[in-house]
Amino acid sequence: MLRYLPFLLVLALWIYAFIDCLNTPEEEVRGLPKVVWVIIILLFGEVLVGPIAWLVAGRNRRGPVAGSTPSEWHRNQRTTWTAPDDNPEFLRSLKEEARKDESMLKDWEADLRRREDELRRRESEGEI
Repeated sequence: MLRYLPFLLVLALWIYAFIDCLNTPEEEVRGLPKVVWVIIILLFGEVLVGPIAWLVAGRNRRGPVAGSTPSEWHRNQRTTWTAPDDNPEFLRSLKEEARKDESMLKDWEADLRRREDELRRRESEGEI
């Protein structure tokens, strides 16, 4: 089992560097274009040159620009949440749906009455 350990470590580093390179935004890649880094990692991964080169020289390891982290960005971009019963647009949409349902029900009832009248007429004329 121990003889497979170096192979597994190389494979793990290769996969990590590849996925890290794919997930890194283009602005944070140093030296070469991102596509070139992916090719270097894939071609020279078995001898660890590609993945180590990526980890050492390819990615900008400084913090985000202007100290902004995703959580800070999300804090600044929050929208105010309104409960459905306080949201006038939601209440208006409920009223509109209720009106549509009511008119559809009236149409169905009228169609049903028309069919029943037609059926009674046919029965009284002896057509059935």
